[in-house]
Amino acid sequence: MTQAAPLKFVAPEDAARANFYGLIARLFYAAPDPQLIAELLAGAPLEGTGALAVAWRDMIEGCRKAYPKVLEAEHMELFIGTGKAEVTPYLSHYVLRHANDNPLVPLRQQLAAWGIGRREQISEYEDHVSGICETMRFAIAVQQRTPEEQKIFFERFLYGGAAAFCDAVTASNQARFYRLVARFARAFFDIEKAAFEMVG
Repeated sequence: MTQAAPLKFVAPEDAARANFYGLIARLFYAAPDPQLIAELLAGAPLEGTGALAVAWRDMIEGCRKAYPKVLEAEHMELFIGTGKAEVTPYLSHYVLRHANDNPLVPLRQQLAAWGIGRREQISEYEDHVSGICETMRFAIAVQQRTPEEQKIFFERFLYGGAAAFCDAVTASNQARFYRLVARFARAFFDIEKAAFEMVG
C-alpha cells in the first residue's frame, strides 16, 4: 500500500482567501443555519476601513439580527423562486453575448482538465455562483494551483458574472440580509481582481 502524498503547506493569506471563497459559496448555496450564524458571530473581526472590512462588519451585524427561517425565505425568494428566481445565481446569464453561446462548454472542459466533476446528487449547473467559488477554494487550498492558473479561471469564469450577480442582488428590493452578503462578496472579488492584475 502506498501512502498519499501529504498536502503542501498553504500560506496563511491563501488559506484566508480559500476560506472566503468557501464562505461565499456556502452563503449563496443555502441560507445560513444557526450553527453558521454562531460561527460568524464568534469569528475574528476584520480590522480596517477598506471596503472588505466594512462589508464584513455589516454582514456580521446582519447576522446578529437574523432569524434562520426568515433567511431561508429570503434565499428561496431571491435565488430559487416558484417558477422564476428574482436573481439568477448562474453566472453565465450575466456574460452571454449571443443567444447561441454556451459558456458551460469551456467551463466543463476546464473542470475536467482539473479533475473536478459535479456530484450526481447536485442539480445545479456548474456555473452556479457557489460552484464557481467552491472551485476557486479547491484550486487554492487543495490542488494549490499556481497564481497564473487561478488568475485565468477567475478572469474567464468568475469575475465578470459574479460582479454582475452581486450588483443584481444589491439592487433587488427583495434582498435584505443577502444585500449585505452580496456587498461583502463583491468587495472580496474586487480585491482578488486587483491582486490578479499584478500576476504576470
